[in-house]
Amino acid sequence: MLNKLWGGMILLSIVIALITGNISALTNAAIESAREAITLCITMLGILAMWTGLMTVAEKAGLIGALARRSRPLLRYLFPDLGKNHPAHEPIATNFIANILGLGWASTPSGLRAMKLLQQENPTKDTATRSMRMFMVVNMSSLQLVTISVVAYRMQYNSINPSEIIGPGLVVTTITTIAAVAFCKILDKLERAK
Repeated sequence: MLNKLWGGMILLSIVIALITGNISALTNAAIESAREAITLCITMLGILAMWTGLMTVAEKAGLIGALARRSRPLLRYLFPDLGKNHPAHEPIATNFIANILGLGWASTPSGLRAMKLLQQENPTKDTATRSMRMFMVVNMSSLQLVTISVVAYRMQYNSINPSEIIGPGLVVTTITTIAAVAFCKILDKLERAK
């Protein structure tokens, strides 16, 4: 569906450029956008390498494991169906920590591992459990202390203060995460009442 939408938009822009005689402007815009995309990718690659490296060092140094153990009370609140020493706790905590640091791309492997562990205990394989829903909703609410990708975009476009987005971003992601958790908890109560 999305491929058809993008294809249609590209075709429509070419037709309109031909009709209005602006095909050279369209070509220049396409070339300029490709240049900006490559520059942005190089900028993001450096930031990605640095933060992913820091996450790997933190994991090997035992910091991630320690933070996972410290977050067990929160994880028990969010995932009451999981046992105290459930194997999914560590990948869930790792995923949350990476997301909080604004490393959405680095959180993917631990998120996939967590979902795989949660799915193993799912009695109805084609329906998400309460723990799976909570994990996905908290992930999508995107709680972040540092919005690294937005800061990188702002750096790419020569923002005077690229990190000024951190404060407002933290407020917004905190609100969305609280709303997401509240929604899941209300949904759980409604399901139990049925």
